[in-house]
Amino acid sequence: MSKLELEIKHLTSADLSAVLELDQICFGGLWTLEGYQRELDSPNSDLLGLFSGVSVVRLLGISCFWSILDEAHITILAVHPQYHRQGFGQALLYSVLKNACRRGLERATLEVRASNSAAISLYEKFGFKIAGRRRRYYKDDEDALILWLGNLQQPQFQKTLYDWDIIIRDRLTKAS
Repeated sequence: MSKLELEIKHLTSADLSAVLELDQICFGGLWTLEGYQRELDSPNSDLLGLFSGVSVVRLLGISCFWSILDEAHITILAVHPQYHRQGFGQALLYSVLKNACRRGLERATLEVRASNSAAISLYEKFGFKIAGRRRRYYKDDEDALILWLGNLQQPQFQKTLYDWDIIIRDRLTKAS
């Protein structure tokens, strides 16, 4: 089986139809074309895509965060359902946190469905802690957990990122 030839890069307007398709599959239409275009146009937003040069599905995952003062607020992290459990969520989260560090941000936060144990487990692997709960946050009235990660600029977190870089590079080169 051939390699997926994976690459994580900043999305552009040319990627928006694929982004909307993935958004529909993963979220049922969370954001509109205009919403994604606003993210692309904003200097405070990082919108990343995980691309494959050879798979049938070209855009395998997306992530987005907003720079708010000294915080990275992660708004989206999604992997196409056909590609779950292959380390792609880890790769996207790593890239988000690496970009947040490059921007000089001190901490990261996000909301996640209280029932999404796979996502919560992923975030906890990177050191996120539960900071609170937003009652009936989602359209279907499900609660969201507020997750928090501090000390992004501290040496111990930089070492964690370095360790994840090795794990993710190894995993992605083995992906097929």
